[in-house]
Amino acid sequence: MRTPLAISLFSGAGGLDLGFEAAGFRTVVALELDARCVETLRANRPWPVIERDIAKVTTKELLRTGGLKPGQADVLIGGPPCQPFSKAGFWATGQARRLDDPRASTLDHYLRVLAEAQPRAFLLENVEGLGFRGKDEGLRLIRDALSTINAATGSRYSASVAVLNAADYGVPQLRRRLFIVGAREGSQFRFPSPTHADPLSLDLAANSERWRTAWDALHDVDEANDPMLQMKGKWAALMPSIPEGQNYLWHTARGGGEPLFGWRRRYWSFLLKLAKDQPSWTLAAQPGPATGPFHWSGRRLSAREMARLQTFPENISFAGSLADAQRQLGNAVPSLLAEVIARAIREQLLGLPVTPEEPMLAVRVAPKPAPPPSQPTKVPPAYHALRGDHDAHPGTGQGYGASARAQRSSKLIAAE
Repeated sequence: MRTPLAISLFSGAGGLDLGFEAAGFRTVVALELDARCVETLRANRPWPVIERDIAKVTTKELLRTGGLKPGQADVLIGGPPCQPFSKAGFWATGQARRLDDPRASTLDHYLRVLAEAQPRAFLLENVEGLGFRGKDEGLRLIRDALSTINAATGSRYSASVAVLNAADYGVPQLRRRLFIVGAREGSQFRFPSPTHADPLSLDLAANSERWRTAWDALHDVDEANDPMLQMKGKWAALMPSIPEGQNYLWHTARGGGEPLFGWRRRYWSFLLKLAKDQPSWTLAAQPGPATGPFHWSGRRLSAREMARLQTFPENISFAGSLADAQRQLGNAVPSLLAEVIARAIREQLLGLPVTPEEPMLAVRVAPKPAPPPSQPTKVPPAYHALRGDHDAHPGTGQGYGASARAQRSSKLIAAE
């Protein structure tokens, strides 16, 4: 059986590539700028890796490295850097820089390679903010570019777009990402239907399985004695007072603990602790010392645990420190989700059979049920001074940071 060939851009630690590999694809060339990610790729797989900025790499070089001619690649995959479209930036300030951010030019380079390499299919992954209604200029840019490519080359690329929650496909993590898939011959792509569901709303008639949980992924991993995983910093001693599955909101006037913080005055992931019986929340790439999700025992997650939650294959190691591994994994696409989409591309757009019936990276239900949560401790005296009335967050773009920026702007205008 023929092995379909993939060109990978913005490869990172290989989340997409490893999912496509599990679906029977072979990455013939990968492009990545981050040195630690390149180390990880080279240490784990024999894929040729170009370690440079995409702006300085021609499509001819990509094709030559992969042993391809234009039109021979089966799929182009990649996720251009997503910070310009980040929801986190929008929540903090009321706006994100989006196409005004220089990093958004990576979209142009992805589309340039698509136009010149002419793969049979493509997949572009990004944050869901790329397609927010009323702020979807990035998505419009892609659609317009596809029309230009088609007019110039005679191809018939179109864009099938969906925002998928990884948990709905068996990944033990709540992670929403936007995917764009298209075929050179114009075939319409149908995104796979969800296979898993929240057990509280499980539709048994649809024969869905329940979401996979943090316990399913981590039940047989024991990293408790690793001193590198102990939480540090100003808030470390407060973590034991927060129950499983809760965050700092537990210690607000609307929570069940003590009123130490204002409602929604912090990011959701502040002091966020995993619950064994639920999927993990989205892993962050560069968390602060109090940014979760943390293990249900209150410590940081190990690289192996994060890899499990991202459904990377078991044999993958990560170059650098724990922070390096966190950055690589936090920026990655869950490999199981990539495999599910790759299997659909293989079948629908390439006309190739899909085997086996179940994805290779599927997460199994833990053989034993999760033990009950530990009881939270009392708030240590060091935090008692925080007790009191705290204002709730006033709304999107109106937080402390936005207020400070508005005051600075007012002072500048007054000075002029």
